[in-house]
Amino acid sequence: MSKTEIGILVLGFAGQTLFFMRFFVQWLYSEKHKRSLIPTAFWYFSIGGSSLLLIYAIIRKDIVFIVGQSTGFLIYVRNLYLIARERREKMAGA
Repeated sequence: MSKTEIGILVLGFAGQTLFFMRFFVQWLYSEKHKRSLIPTAFWYFSIGGSSLLLIYAIIRKDIVFIVGQSTGFLIYVRNLYLIARERREKMAGA
């Protein structure tokens, strides 16, 4: 394998690791609170993992993977926007 191919694999595995971490963080957070919750960190790990996997998919020229990761990325950014807006509204009302 060339150095470029190894680098691409490292990129893909780094993206998969971030994607795994979002589920791991969500599980620990829910266990701590004894109910199913999604912490803000879940969305940041989602964006990180999705970004790296999108780059990986573009390098591999995998249109199915590109469309899937692009769509997910937009959803993750939207959720962070909604969380930020809710926090601003709470601060304004306090």
